[in-house]
Amino acid sequence: MYVDHLQLADFRSYAAVDIGLDSGVTTFVGANGQGKTNLVEALEYLSTLSSHRVSSDLPLVRAGAERAIVRAGVRAGLDDDRRLLLELEITPGKANRARLNKAPMQRPREIAGILRSVVFAPEDLAIIKGDPSERRRFLDELLVARWPRMAGVRADYDRVLKQRNTLLKSLSGRARGGHRPGPEAESTLEVWDAHLARTGAELLAARLSTLTDLMPQVAKCYADIAPTNNDATADYRASADLTGATEPEALTGALLAAIRARRGDELQRGVSLVGPHRDDIVLSLGPLPAKGYASHGESWSYALACKLGSFHLLREDGIQPVLMLDDVFAELDTTRRERLARGVLGAEQVLVTAAVAADVPAELAGARYSVTLGEVSRD
Repeated sequence: MYVDHLQLADFRSYAAVDIGLDSGVTTFVGANGQGKTNLVEALEYLSTLSSHRVSSDLPLVRAGAERAIVRAGVRAGLDDDRRLLLELEITPGKANRARLNKAPMQRPREIAGILRSVVFAPEDLAIIKGDPSERRRFLDELLVARWPRMAGVRADYDRVLKQRNTLLKSLSGRARGGHRPGPEAESTLEVWDAHLARTGAELLAARLSTLTDLMPQVAKCYADIAPTNNDATADYRASADLTGATEPEALTGALLAAIRARRGDELQRGVSLVGPHRDDIVLSLGPLPAKGYASHGESWSYALACKLGSFHLLREDGIQPVLMLDDVFAELDTTRRERLARGVLGAEQVLVTAAVAADVPAELAGARYSVTLGEVSRD
């Protein structure tokens, strides 16, 4: 899979950009603040409907514009002539609109996962050093890349969680006064308990399966990038006792049992305390958790290994994702740059951004563009 054409209108710093792309390696070179990362971000958004830089759509639209448009031509593969045209119209405060081959889609998420991508950027250091939400997001984005239908499961879970929290908040004042909810409120809460457990179990099963498949790839990538005696491992820390539960039916039961056990605490606090939204993934190097113990260099290498492991897992699944390396090489020494370059040469398409062209290893020679003040030109 690779992108052969990218068009932007009023996206970030670009009033308009229209560039052709090739398979293989393409490098965008320019000083900081010139718009290199915006190109990568646009393709990431088209792939996942999210950005690694911001949590809302507003910053994606050029100042003074009402909407932004991202359009890309996607080839199925080097030996496959099929081509799809993907388009997103981003309008802050309103529903975004998507088109596939110029035909309107009912919901934007219907095009999520058509373009598969793996992005590594400096912000991904938060996978190692950040809050549990960063590790959950990383894992969830990967499982959606593996199984695009999981985007709908995530959306359903978030909707149920929001509704259940609203109900708990409305009941929390009464609980703090020492009164239990009436039969009608209890019945309504039990309905939302069941919804949360069912959708949460489906999301949880996908997370556990993906983490099991991912970590051997991550461990190998970490050893290749930063040879060490410390193995990279992960432990999923759930908010419920999952002993022996891996399939959705058993996980549903485990979540329901934990929800019922925490009923009093939830009513007192007015928030859902059990479910995938409360879980964490403890990433370790050797016997110690990486967060709080790993050096900056180890943390950077581990974060990179997580993304490269994702790339290799998707390829093992039969998916050829576009690999995007955003300002990665500046943080690596010469040896690690060369090891990274050798590890990605098999990708159908690699998009690289760099402030200094000399930072990009010679092994990644290919097409090169200069980016200056929002203008993109091929060298």
